[in-house]
Amino acid sequence: MRCSTDRHIDLGARLARFLSELNRPLPKTIVCDNGPELTCKAMFFWSKENNVKLHFIQPGKPTQNAFVESFNGRFREGCLNQHWFRSLSQARHIINEWRTHYNEVRPHSSLDFQPPAVFARQVA
Repeated sequence: MRCSTDRHIDLGARLARFLSELNRPLPKTIVCDNGPELTCKAMFFWSKENNVKLHFIQPGKPTQNAFVESFNGRFREGCLNQHWFRSLSQARHIINEWRTHYNEVRPHSSLDFQPPAVFARQVA
């Protein structure tokens, strides 16, 4: 039986691997909460190897990471509160549809009313 902290280490390693495989420039700083998947050794070493600073917000202060909190609210309101998922595969399908719409169709006021995918292509 695996200890629950092992899952967080695995998630941290998966996250570090995912970030390494991104086909875009990395930011100088990533603001994140203090979740164990973000505070693990894999993320520490990834950040050092890639010259990316991990800036951890104060525990219990989600407003210090307002962008994520704003996204979480939109995700909850626009997707999670709209559906009762009957299975994990259905949840993945519906969430993927929502994610695609959010990133490729829905205009974002902070991006001059363009979807993020369009904005990213223009600045690349």
